[in-house]
Amino acid sequence: MYSHVLLAVSPDEDTPLQRGLEAARKLVSADGRITALTVIEDVPGYVAAEVPADVLHASHERTIGRFRERLAGETGLETVIVQGHPGREIVDWAESHNVDCIVIMSHRPGLSDLFLGSTAARVVRHAPTSVHVLR
Repeated sequence: MYSHVLLAVSPDEDTPLQRGLEAARKLVSADGRITALTVIEDVPGYVAAEVPADVLHASHERTIGRFRERLAGETGLETVIVQGHPGREIVDWAESHNVDCIVIMSHRPGLSDLFLGSTAARVVRHAPTSVHVLR
């Protein structure tokens, strides 16, 4: 059993969140805690230069709102929203907050993953702790 489980949640609403929550609850100790974290990716500068700031801000706010809605009603769960590169931010947050297990969802690997690597693969390679990957 783990004392602090980090549940990495994709802001994409197609990700089956319930499976991740069930796994995190099974892995956390009776007196442990679960933190649900989502990462809002940075918009590349060349895109941000062409999109009005209020449109970007509204998009971020919608993403944050959807994340909170998806977790509304879940008890005993801390929620955290950070901005940056998902693979890097998940690992960095886990390192700086004494997480001892990360639960992350993964899709079936495709051709693009051979060149870029999925977020789950990056977390598995660089995490300082155990990683539980759900497919």
